[in-house]
Amino acid sequence: MLDRRSSTLLTVLLFVSASAFVEELDDSFMERKGAEDIWLIKFYAPWCTFCKQLDPVWHQIGSELRSLGSPVQVGKSDATASPGLAKEFRIRGYPAILMLKKDVTYNYLGPRTKDGIMDFADRVAGPLIRSLTSLQLFQHAMSRHDVMFVYVGATSQLKTNYTSAAETLIIGTYFFSATRDVLPKAVSLASLPAVVVFKDGTYFTYSEEHDGDLTVWINTERFPTFSQIDSYTLYAMGDSGKLVLLAMLEQKHLWDQSLRCKSLVEGVAAEHRDTYRSSFYFGFMEDSSYINGLVMDDIILPSFIIVNLSNDGYFLPLGAVETEQQLLDFMDGVLDGSVEIQGGNGVSQRIRRFVYDTKVTLMPIFTKAPLFGCFLLGVPLSVGVFLCYLCCKRRSSVDDDDDDDDVALIATLSQRRKKSGNKKSD
Repeated sequence: MLDRRSSTLLTVLLFVSASAFVEELDDSFMERKGAEDIWLIKFYAPWCTFCKQLDPVWHQIGSELRSLGSPVQVGKSDATASPGLAKEFRIRGYPAILMLKKDVTYNYLGPRTKDGIMDFADRVAGPLIRSLTSLQLFQHAMSRHDVMFVYVGATSQLKTNYTSAAETLIIGTYFFSATRDVLPKAVSLASLPAVVVFKDGTYFTYSEEHDGDLTVWINTERFPTFSQIDSYTLYAMGDSGKLVLLAMLEQKHLWDQSLRCKSLVEGVAAEHRDTYRSSFYFGFMEDSSYINGLVMDDIILPSFIIVNLSNDGYFLPLGAVETEQQLLDFMDGVLDGSVEIQGGNGVSQRIRRFVYDTKVTLMPIFTKAPLFGCFLLGVPLSVGVFLCYLCCKRRSSVDDDDDDDDVALIATLSQRRKKSGNKKSD
């Protein structure tokens, strides 16, 4: 009993200690903050379940950033109690996470995890472009990042464009600069200055003639060719205009068939990268809830699907995919139009998706608490029926009044005709 009380007391003390590093912000925040301050802010609502789940993570982030000596200050704001501050940052959903750095706002769109948010804070709070001054620093950076962009050379117009791209895309990737002698000797550059992306165990050099706009190219190349993909990453990939080939797997146990599906996609990504890298990302997902919402059905696991997030469309194989060649045929069919796109973001699809989302939201409530579910559904339904009744009753009373007016008008005309007939007979 004593050990349990001690454990509980220790937990409470740790939470209180962590809470001391997270400041509650109100509508006066913009007037009080300093011009050079860097703030990581979470907007929440008291009724939001996801906000409550994020709260202990948020306090851990505040405590860890303080212990690391980071210049980032951590705050949170109840958007229902301080609507002015929420309106200032155009908050639409909860929890919303952003960083305010010298009056510039950076919205966080990644997973609501400690590592993801800490990485975002480190990336945005630090230098826009980080200088690599030695081969050791370059190798250290390579070990930490799956994708790394490096500007090589002296000041130039390309450096200006690179800086501009970094200002736009810093929320999603790191940017570095180095001199030619810092890079490994195996890296061959035809000319300087140059922008190079290191990923997938190799590197690619930007060519304005071949790749077009630098910002668009960086946004396209900032994802690994093959990786595990979550719903946040998949949504971000939609901005690139590329298709995403996914192996959909079980969430807990990967059976032989799942491992084979994953291996097929990984093999195609590696062996046919030069052919398809301009059109496809490759990856696998172990949580199918996002794709179920897109397809509006429970997909079969394991399976393959190609997603086009630019228009919420998707492609399914016309038959079984057992070999690499069959997977390549599926991809080629998508590119040449022989495999028909499904889904989309038309009006009918949006209505169907709304109905599906409502069903998915309500079903767990009816399963766990049937009475509460009936009440939750019955109240708005009863209100709607009552309003319809009032409208019908109002229309009925108006029609009755119109009928009375018509009868009175007919009687008046009849009397006038009768009087006119009497005058003629006289």
